[in-house]
Amino acid sequence: MNGAIFFASKYGSTAQYAEWISEATGLPVFDVKNATADPSAYDYLILVSPVYYFRLVIKKWIRRNLIKIENKPIIMVTVSGAPAGPRLTAWIGKSLPEDFISRMQHFALGGRQNPKGITWYDWVMLRIGARMNPDPVARKQELKGFDFLDKSNIDPIVAQVRKLQPKGGECPIFCV
Repeated sequence: MNGAIFFASKYGSTAQYAEWISEATGLPVFDVKNATADPSAYDYLILVSPVYYFRLVIKKWIRRNLIKIENKPIIMVTVSGAPAGPRLTAWIGKSLPEDFISRMQHFALGGRQNPKGITWYDWVMLRIGARMNPDPVARKQELKGFDFLDKSNIDPIVAQVRKLQPKGGECPIFCV
């Protein structure tokens, strides 16, 4: 089985994870802005997306390519300051079709956010969002910034990719 990594990135953390996954697995990596990359040419996909304004940045690309990817094994990687849990699950639910979510494997990775390195609009939205966050620790991280970017975070993803690359023609763990 051959796979590929498709990613969307805004400030670079997600692109860095996509590159690290590519280096570790040997899979080709494509920015979703690259219109020449065709997801139908691959047996399985790793989709890597940051979460902004409670939505996945890659959601429009997924919806546009849904017919091409609907029967493929999908590893979804989200990058944000939010840990895996009900909030992140709800944001994914607002971004993607329910049947797509039920078939994908999700990995939540911590990203990096530097309030001094973002656009004015994002800075204002960050301030508003932080004020609405009931978690005082997360609120402080949103306002001051955080750096959870760590190459070792990709280890479970790399392990899952290895399961998708069977030896001797065996069917991988989540054949469709």
